[in-house]
Amino acid sequence: MQFQQLAYFVAVAETRHFTQAAERMRVAQPSLSKQVRALEAELGAPLFSRARGNVTLTPAGEALLPLARRMLADAETARSEVGELAGLRRGRVRLGATPSLCAGLLADVLARFHRTYPGIELLVEEGGSRDLVRTLARGQLDLALIIMPLHSDDPALVTEEVLSENLVVASPSAGHTRRPYARIEELRRRPMVMFRRGYDLREATLAACRQAGFEPRFAVEGGEMDAVLRFVEAGLGVALVPSMVLDGRPGLTGTPLAPPGLRRTVAIAHRKDVEPTRAAQAFRATLLLFLTDAARDGDLPEGLDLITRTGTGTDTSTGT
Repeated sequence: MQFQQLAYFVAVAETRHFTQAAERMRVAQPSLSKQVRALEAELGAPLFSRARGNVTLTPAGEALLPLARRMLADAETARSEVGELAGLRRGRVRLGATPSLCAGLLADVLARFHRTYPGIELLVEEGGSRDLVRTLARGQLDLALIIMPLHSDDPALVTEEVLSENLVVASPSAGHTRRPYARIEELRRRPMVMFRRGYDLREATLAACRQAGFEPRFAVEGGEMDAVLRFVEAGLGVALVPSMVLDGRPGLTGTPLAPPGLRRTVAIAHRKDVEPTRAAQAFRATLLLFLTDAARDGDLPEGLDLITRTGTGTDTSTGT
C-alpha cells in the first residue's frame, strides 16, 4: 500500500468521478485507475462500485476513507516535523478556533507567536466546536480551541481547559435601558437570532431555554458570528453570545443573565493518538503565556477568566 494510492483513492471518493479525480491529482486518468485497482488488489476487496458509470463507495471503501484521510494527514505532519528538525523549514501550525475567539483575543496571540517564530506557517480554520472536533480527528488540524464538555460520541482527544467566559444577551444599543442582568425566561417573549447547526452557542441557547421550560422563537437562523451580530444590530432579534465579541461594537449591548448566569469553558485540544508537533507545542506555550500575562495585567476581554492549570491535560477518550 502506497501513500500515492491512498491519495488517489481519496480523490475519487470525494469527487465520485475518476476523470475529475485525475484532474485534481494532475495525473493521467488511466494511471490513476490503475493505482486504485492495485490498491483494491492489495486489500482484497473492491473500494468502488462502478455500475452504469455511477461511482459509489462500497462498504470496504466507506471503512477505508476516514483511515486514508488520517494517514495522509499524518504523513504530511511527519514531513513537516522532520523538515523542521532537518533545518529545511521551520514548520507549521494548523489551528482551529471558534468564531468568538477568532473575533476576540486570538489575533493578539497569533501576532505574538509570529513575532517569536516568524518562519512557522500559520493556518487557521474558524468553525463551531463540533465541526472543529471532527476536523481535528481527521488529522487536518494540530490543535483546536473548542468549547467543553465534549459529547459522548466525540473522538478521543486530550483537552486542557484554559478559559471560562460569560454568555450575555446581545441586543441593539439604540433605545436600550442598561440593566444589571436579564432572566432567561424573558427570552420566551422575544424573537431570537440563532446560529447555524454545528455551533456550540446554538446548543447552549437551546439547552438554557428548554431548562427554563420553553422553546425559543427564531426570527432568523443559520448565521455565522458576524452575521448574527449584524442581524441583532438591525433589530431582528436578540442572541446569546460571549461577552467578548461585543468589544468594538457600540451598536450592541450585552446584558448578563441573572446569577449564577451562564458560562462556558474553552479548552485547547489535540488528538490523543498523535503527539503535537514541535511547532504546535510552541504555539500552545505561547497561548498559555499570553493568557497568563493578560490575566495578570487585567487585559483579558470582559467576561473572560483564566482557569488555573493543575495539570497538563485531560484524556477524553471516553468523551466525558
